[in-house]
Amino acid sequence: MNEGGSRIRRRVAVRKRNRPSLESIFASPTAADLQPGDEEEEEEEEEMMAGSRRKKTAEVQPVENNDSEEDMFGDYDSFAENSFLAHVDDLEQYMQLPEHRKHASDLATDDLCSESDKHNKFSVTTIDNFTELKMDEHTKNQSRQEDVCIEPEPDLLYDIPSSQVLYFENLHNSSNDLGDQSTKERDCNSSSHKTVNEELPQNSIEQHQQTDDSSSKVRTSSEENRRKSLKEHLKSAMTGNAKAQTPIFSRTKQLKETLLSEEINVAKKTIESSSDDLGPFYSLPSKVRDLYVQFKGIGKLYEWQHTCLTLNSVQERKNLIYSLPTSGGKTLVAEILMLQELLCRRRDVLMILPYVAIVQEKISGLSSFGIELGFFVEEYAGSKGKFPPIKRREKKSLYIATIEKGHSLVNSLIETGRIGSLGLVVVDELHMIGEGSRGAILEMTLAKVLYTSKTTQIIGMSATLNNVEDLQEFLQAEYYTSQFRPVELKEYLKINDAIYEVDSKAENGMTFSRLLNYKYSDTLKKMDPDHLVALVTEVIPNYSCLVFCPTKKNCENVAEMICKFLSKEYLKHREEEKHEVIKNLKNVSSGNLCPVLKRTIPFGVAYHHSGLTSDERKLLEEAYSTGVLCLFTCTSTLAAGVNLPARRVILRAPYVAKEFLKRNQYKQMIGRAGRAGIDSIGESILILQEKDKQQVLELISRPLENCYSHLVQEFTKGIQTLFLSLIGLKIATNLDDIYHFMNGTFFGVQQKILLKEKSLWEITVESLRYLTEKGLLQKDTTDKSEEEFQHSFHITKLGRASFKGTIDLAYCDVLYRDLKKGLEGLVLESLLHLIYLTTPYDMASQCDPDWMIYFRQFSQLSPAEQNVAALLGVSENFIGKKASGQAIKKKVDKDIVNRLYLSFVLYALLKETNIWSVSEKFNMPRGYIQSLLTGAATFSSCVLHFCEMLLHEKAEALQEEVEELLRLPSDFPGITSSTEKA
Repeated sequence: MNEGGSRIRRRVAVRKRNRPSLESIFASPTAADLQPGDEEEEEEEEEMMAGSRRKKTAEVQPVENNDSEEDMFGDYDSFAENSFLAHVDDLEQYMQLPEHRKHASDLATDDLCSESDKHNKFSVTTIDNFTELKMDEHTKNQSRQEDVCIEPEPDLLYDIPSSQVLYFENLHNSSNDLGDQSTKERDCNSSSHKTVNEELPQNSIEQHQQTDDSSSKVRTSSEENRRKSLKEHLKSAMTGNAKAQTPIFSRTKQLKETLLSEEINVAKKTIESSSDDLGPFYSLPSKVRDLYVQFKGIGKLYEWQHTCLTLNSVQERKNLIYSLPTSGGKTLVAEILMLQELLCRRRDVLMILPYVAIVQEKISGLSSFGIELGFFVEEYAGSKGKFPPIKRREKKSLYIATIEKGHSLVNSLIETGRIGSLGLVVVDELHMIGEGSRGAILEMTLAKVLYTSKTTQIIGMSATLNNVEDLQEFLQAEYYTSQFRPVELKEYLKINDAIYEVDSKAENGMTFSRLLNYKYSDTLKKMDPDHLVALVTEVIPNYSCLVFCPTKKNCENVAEMICKFLSKEYLKHREEEKHEVIKNLKNVSSGNLCPVLKRTIPFGVAYHHSGLTSDERKLLEEAYSTGVLCLFTCTSTLAAGVNLPARRVILRAPYVAKEFLKRNQYKQMIGRAGRAGIDSIGESILILQEKDKQQVLELISRPLENCYSHLVQEFTKGIQTLFLSLIGLKIATNLDDIYHFMNGTFFGVQQKILLKEKSLWEITVESLRYLTEKGLLQKDTTDKSEEEFQHSFHITKLGRASFKGTIDLAYCDVLYRDLKKGLEGLVLESLLHLIYLTTPYDMASQCDPDWMIYFRQFSQLSPAEQNVAALLGVSENFIGKKASGQAIKKKVDKDIVNRLYLSFVLYALLKETNIWSVSEKFNMPRGYIQSLLTGAATFSSCVLHFCEMLLHEKAEALQEEVEELLRLPSDFPGITSSTEKA
C-alpha cells in the first residue's frame, strides 16, 4: 500500500521552539509537480547540492518521477540533539499521558493540515471545497488499513447542491482512475526498486546509528520499532509523501488559477468603477470565455449581444427588458450578466424559467460552469429546493427555479431578512406574466423584489412582447430590441397543392412559390390529404423536422400514418442507434414500450406530448438532438419547452385543440425553424383549408397580442394570496401601505385599462374584507387609529397555515374541514383515506371519470375501503347508476366523487408501483398518471406544512395558557412586598 496518502489522514505534529517547520520539509517539489519548462531550473538547483548527498543517492537508482529521501528531509535526517526526529521522542512520551493525548492529537491535526495545505492543495479558485473533498476521498482509498484515521471534515460535504453532485462524482471517479493507474505503474516496477523504496529510510538511519552492525539486523530491528514508534510512523509517512506521484498538482496550473483570481479582482474593480474598459471578457476573467468555447462551442458573440452588454443602462445596473426573435441568443447575454453578479459583485442570483424541463436543462448546462468558477447551482423545481436557502459565507449561489418555486424562494428570503443578498433576478419568457394564475404569481414575485430590495437588479427577456411600455413602467426598466436572427427564416402557407411565401409587401400578404411535386396514389391521397408525407420527405432523414398537431391523439396518428408510407430505406439510417433508443425506452419503463413508438422509431419518427413519462421524453429528446430521430409530431407545448430546433417546422392546422392559433403561439412555433451553426436557412409551413384562409392572413399580419395582468382576474391565486403574504411577511400591514404596494404592481400600471366599474382602492378594501370574513385575517384590536386606512391587520392561525403551506385559498377552508372531519373518523385499516386527503383539489376539478371503470374499481373495494367511501357520502349504488346512465335523484358533490376516483388511481399505483399497468387499468395516459403522482406529492408537502403551522399555533396557545396558570395572582401574600423591595 502506498503510504503517501497518510499526509492528510494521519496528521500528527507538535510545534516546539527551535524545531524546523514543515514548510522546509516539504519545500522540494516532486518531479511530477514540474512541467517541462520547470525541469531545467530544478536541475540547476540540484547541481548546487552537497557532494555527500550525491554519494548517498548514487548507491541506488531512484524510481522514475520520485525524489530521494534526502530531498525531503534536507539537513534534518540525523539523530542529532536538535534534529526534527529527535524531538519526536519527546512527543512520544508526552502522548503517553492520558490528559494530553486528545489535546495533542487535535493540535497536531490542525498544525499539519494548515502547513501541508500550503504546498499540497489544489488551485485557489475553481474547485475549492470539491478539490479538498476529492483529495480526502482519494487518500481514504489508499489508507483504509491504517490504525489512525481522521475523517474528512463534515462541512466539505455539507452544502453541495444535488445539481452539482453528479458532475463532481464524475470528476472524483476520473481521479480514482488516475490514482489506480499510477498505482499499477508503480506495482509494475522491479522488486529491487520496491526494496529500495521500502528500505531507504532504514539505510539512512543505519549510517547515523551503528555503522559497524550488519545491515540486516538494523533492518529487522527497525521494522519492529516502526510498528511501535510514532517517530518511524511519521518519517515513513513523509517519505511516502515525497515519493508519491502527484500528477494533478502542477506549477503551471497553480499559475493559471492565480491568474484567474487576479482577473476576478480586476473585474470587480472594473465593475465598481463603471469604466469603459470591460476587462478580459465583459468584466469577467478570460477563463469564462475559454469555458464557453469548451462547453458550448461559442467563440464570439453576435454584434447585438456585444451592444446589449455594453449599454450604459447595463453598466449602471439598471433594470432591463430585451426582446429578440427565437434563436437570437438571448440567454447568453443573461448568463454573462449572472456570472458578473456571482463572480465580481459576489451576490446570489435567481433565474426564473417557465417549466420544470427547462429548469433541468439549464441546470445541466450551467453546473459545469459552477464547478469551474466556484459557485453553486441550485435547482428549485418540482420537489427540489430548500426554504430558506442555505446561507453561505464564501461561495455564492445561482438559484434556477420555476415560477412557483421562485415565488416561494423570494418569500423565504424576505421573511429571514436576506432579500438584500439577492443581487440579480433574471426572468425568461417574460410575456408569461400575462398568462393566467402563473402570470399572477410571477407578477407578485417581481413586485415584492421591487418593493423590498432597491439593490436587486431585474432582467427580463422574451421573443414575443408587444406592450413593452407597461412592463417598462412596472419594472422601472430600460428596453432593448433587435430583429437579429442567426439563421434566416422563411414562412410559407400551404393551400391544397400550392405553397405560398409570406410576404408583407404583397397585396394580400403572400406570393406564389411552387406546386408540390409528389406522386400520390389514391390510397395515399385518402390517408394523407394534407400531403404531409411529401413535405417531410423533402427534409428527412438528413435534416430534422417538427410537425405541430392540434391534439395529443392527432400526434400519434400522424406519426403512424407517415411511417406507413415511408420507404424501407429509412429503416437503415442509423439503424443500430435507433435499436438502442428502443432498448433504453424499455429499460426506463420496466420492460414496457408504447406500441406506436415501437412502430415509428425504426423509421426515425416519434411523437412528443404530455402523455409521455418524463424519462421517455428525455430519451426521445436526446435522440432527436443527436439526429438519431429526425421527425417529431408534437403539440404546442414543445414550442415553449426545451430547445429542439429543426430545419423545417410544419403546422398541421391553425388550431391548438379547438382554439384558433394566437399570434404569440404562431411565432413561438415557427421560431423553432433553423438551427444556428447547422442550418443555413429555416422554413415554416402552415397548412390551412380555404375556410380558414382569411383568418390566417390576419394572423400572419397582425401585431403580437398585448400582455395584461391577471392579478385580480385570478382572485384566489392572485390578489388574495398577495395580500395574505404581504401581511404575513410584514411587508405591508395596513390598508394604506397595501394600496401603495398595489399601485406599484403590473396591475397598478394597467388599472385604467383593466378597471371599468371599481377603483383600485375599492378592490383593495373588498379583498381585505373577504379575507377577514373567511377567517384568514383579523384587524388588530390594539390599534387605536381613528382612520380606517391606518388600521393594521394580522394573520390568523388558518391564514398563516395557508400561507406557509402555499395552499390555494379557494380550497383552504375545504382542506381544514376535510382534515377536521378526518380527525374525528380517520379510517386507518386502509391507506385510502389518507391518500384521499392528499389528492390535489385542482386536479379533481378537471377530472372526467370513466364511470364503467369507476364502478368496476368500486365493486372490488374491501370493507374498510368501502367505509372510506361511505364517510365521503359516495355509494356503489350511485356509481352504478352513473355508469348505466340512469337518472339520480340524490345529489352528491361532484368534486368529492372526482377526487375519490383520482384517489383510486393513486391507491392502485401505491399497490402496483407500475405506471403502465395502472395506465391500462384506468385507461389514462401514463404521463397524466405521473403528473398526478407528482401533484399528489407536492400537495402532501403543502398539507404537511399546513398541519405543522396549525399545531405550532396550538402549541404556543397552550404554552401561554400554562404560563398563565403557573403565574401567582397579584393579591397573593408576599407578592406586593417583594415587588416593592425590587
